[in-house]
Amino acid sequence: MQTFLKNERLLLLPVVAAVLAFSYEHQVLEAGQTVSLIASALLVAAIVVASVRVAKHAENLAKRVGDPYGTMILTLSAVLVEVIILAIMMMDESSPTLVRDTIYSAVMLDINGILGLAALLGGLRFGEQPYNNDSGKTYVVMILTAMGISMVVPEFIPAGKWHYYSAFTVLAMITLYALFLRMQVGRHSYFFSYAYTAEGDEGEDEDATPESPAAKKAAEPPVLMGRSIGVILFGILLIGVLAEMMSAMLSSGLEGTGAPPALMAIVVAAISAAPEILTALRAALRNRMQAVVNIALGASLSTVILTVPVMEAIALYTGQPLVMAMTAVQTVMVVLTLMVAAINLNDGETNAIEGMTHFVLFGTFVMLTFIGL
Repeated sequence: MQTFLKNERLLLLPVVAAVLAFSYEHQVLEAGQTVSLIASALLVAAIVVASVRVAKHAENLAKRVGDPYGTMILTLSAVLVEVIILAIMMMDESSPTLVRDTIYSAVMLDINGILGLAALLGGLRFGEQPYNNDSGKTYVVMILTAMGISMVVPEFIPAGKWHYYSAFTVLAMITLYALFLRMQVGRHSYFFSYAYTAEGDEGEDEDATPESPAAKKAAEPPVLMGRSIGVILFGILLIGVLAEMMSAMLSSGLEGTGAPPALMAIVVAAISAAPEILTALRAALRNRMQAVVNIALGASLSTVILTVPVMEAIALYTGQPLVMAMTAVQTVMVVLTLMVAAINLNDGETNAIEGMTHFVLFGTFVMLTFIGL
C-alpha cells in the first residue's frame, strides 16, 4: 500500500488544485480576466497531470487483459470524461452548438491529430508499421454511419419534428454500439487485435515477456488490477471537477477577447483525449500500431456513438433542442478525414506519408477554427 501511495503522489497536485479552485472560484472570477486566464491555465496543467496517471493505469490494464479490452477501457474513460464535462457545461452555457462542435473537434483531434502524429513518428522510426486492416475498415464505416445519422441528416429535419428524430437518433446510436460492442469483445474480437512477433520488433520493451494476455492477467494479483481501475475512476472524476471549474474561469477570461466560438469545444475535446494521446504515441514508438488504431478510431467512434445519445436524451428531457447539424466546412473536413482514413487504413500498414496526410488535415482544422470557420 505504501508503494502504491508513493507512486500516486502526483495525483496530490490535481487534488490540491481542485480544493483550492473550489474554495476560491468566486474570488478568482471577480478578480478580472487576467487572473481568470492564469487560474484556468493552472487548472489545465492539473488536468494534464491527472490525465497522465489515468493513461498510465489504462495502459497497464491494456497490457494485462490485452486488446481490444484494454484500449476499450481507455476510450470509454475518455468519453465518460467528455459526457460529464458536456453535461455540466450545458447547464452553465447557452450555446446550442457546444455538443456538435465538441464531437467534431474530438474526431479531428483523434483521427487527424493522434493517429496522424503517431503514424508519422512511428513511420519515421520503423518505416511501415503493421496492424489488422479489418479494424481500420470497421471503425471508419461505423464512424461515417454514426456521424451521418446524427450530424448530417439533422440539417434536413424540420424544426417542429426535432424531438422525433432525436429519439430515433438515441435508439440508433444505442443499437449500433450494442452490435459493435458484441463484435469487439465477442467472436469478431480478432478484428481489433494483431499478433506481433518477436522478430524485428524493435519497439518492444526490454523487460517484455512472450506471455499471452490471459497468462499476464492470471499472474497479476487481483488487488493490483482493482487499484488501477480505482485510480482510473478517481482520475476521471477529478478531471471532471477540475474541467468544470476551468471552463468557468476560461469563459470569464476569454469574454470580450474575440476568441473563436469553438475554442471551448476544442478545450473539452482535448481534455477528454488527453489520457489517450501519450498512450497512443508510446504505442507507436514501440511499433504497436494496432493499439494506436484502436485508441484513435475507437475514441472517435465512442465519442459519436455514446456522447450523442446521452446529450440528445438530456435535450429531450429539458425540451431544449441541440444544433447537431454540422456546418458546410465541418462536413467537408469530416468527409475528407474519413476518405483519407479509408484509403490509408486499407492495406494493413501505416507509414510516415500517411501520417503526414492526417496531420496536415489536423493543421487545417486548427487554422479553420482560429479564423472562425
